[in-house]
Amino acid sequence: MSNVQSLERALTILNKLSEYPDGIQIVRLSEKLGLTKSTVHRLLATLSSMNYVVKDEGTDKYKLGLQVLFLSRNLLNNNDIVATAKPYLEKLCAEANETVHLCIENNGEVIYIDKIESTQTIRMYSRVGSRAPMHSTGVGKILLSGKTQDEFNKLIENINFVKKTPNTITSKEELIKEIDNAKQLGYALDNAENEEVLRCIAAPIFDHKGKIIASFSISGPINRVTMEAIKETLIDKMKQYSIAISRNLGYTGS
Repeated sequence: MSNVQSLERALTILNKLSEYPDGIQIVRLSEKLGLTKSTVHRLLATLSSMNYVVKDEGTDKYKLGLQVLFLSRNLLNNNDIVATAKPYLEKLCAEANETVHLCIENNGEVIYIDKIESTQTIRMYSRVGSRAPMHSTGVGKILLSGKTQDEFNKLIENINFVKKTPNTITSKEELIKEIDNAKQLGYALDNAENEEVLRCIAAPIFDHKGKIIASFSISGPINRVTMEAIKETLIDKMKQYSIAISRNLGYTGS
């Protein structure tokens, strides 16, 4: 079945606007989408009339409207993983005093489905609903470690090994070794591989069948989330919370 072009373009606009939380002007948006300004203007007018998009009259920038949030309210609120994990992740955040993320895999990427900010704020590009690569994130490595061989092969074939920082893994061979390591250890690191000043440790969440269905992480600047802190306290803490959350989803393994 062929796509409805105007609908496809409107959804593409929403996807692109999600990358610009502070808004983007129509000329630049048109360039990003490869569409004429008149076409984008017409679609934005319709989206604006339904509150999916709002325009800042002072800057002439367009950004996502509250209707998008309204659509997602039940998806996130009723998500068993989010609801089950949240009290544990809030406690973990308080204990570690670093930001905690909850993630799943979607179309070969990491998608953030919850985020608990620490009191020690630091600018991070993650937000609920945003996406990140699998090869350069600890959460992504954990999610890859839970795939069947066929699933893993398909995902790894489609990874674009973008070098985000000097530490980023840039080959299939390196990533395969890293995933094998994560399987043995029960956790994975993002050692300043996705953002140069940040280090993360991630662990899995299992369902009642023993399948990894999500991952969570502690993230912070490399001067606070040190390798010493990871070895001395964070590994044990992550494993403890991994089991606790998984148990509440019916997991019976050890």
